Amino acid sequence: MAASGRAAFETSGFRGIASGAGLIFGATGGVMEAALRTVSAVLEGKAPEKIDFKEVRGTKGIKEATVKVAGKDVKVCVASGIKNARAVMEKVKSGKADWHFIEIMTCPGGCVNGGGQPVRPASVLNSTDVKAVRAKSIYRGDLKNKLRMSHESPVIKTLYKEYFGAPNSEKAHHILHTGYAPREKFPSVT
Repeated sequence: MAASGRAAFETSGFRGIASGAGLIFGATGGVMEAALRTVSAVLEGKAPEKIDFKEVRGTKGIKEATVKVAGKDVKVCVASGIKNARAVMEKVKSGKADWHFIEIMTCPGGCVNGGGQPVRPASVLNSTDVKAVRAKSIYRGDLKNKLRMSHESPVIKTLYKEYFGAPNSEKAHHILHTGYAPREKFPSVT
């Protein structure tokens, strides 16, 4: 962000405003649930009756569900941990997957169990599912939040209005999306 853009943001009154949907990104299934909330609202043209997609919550390594979005069945898959990500990708590669939407997080349980989290002693880890406790706290915070859908965030609305133009605009697509290409595992040095 340019210095002038950063200064405008700092004085805009948006600091500290976050949606519950952004909060739940830290738990496995949270990105999926946040996306399903917004997709439901957009496709239904109004606030959906259901915004809690509990089918994708929990610390199980691979979760599959069929959820209703705007009256249609959507098959989803959520995986966390490298071993589970590999299993999901192998299923996709073999053509045996029929999901419409997949979320993969590298850390088992999601970011709540990532390398930046406080290290707990074995005495705690042996008796407590720390990632489940952390995720439960995140979902409790989401429930208390007045803004529970990403697209309702005044920060996001302002970004699209003043910078991207509109969701799915050429500028938004160019800046917010990435592509991947095969790379050598260990490039040769000449």
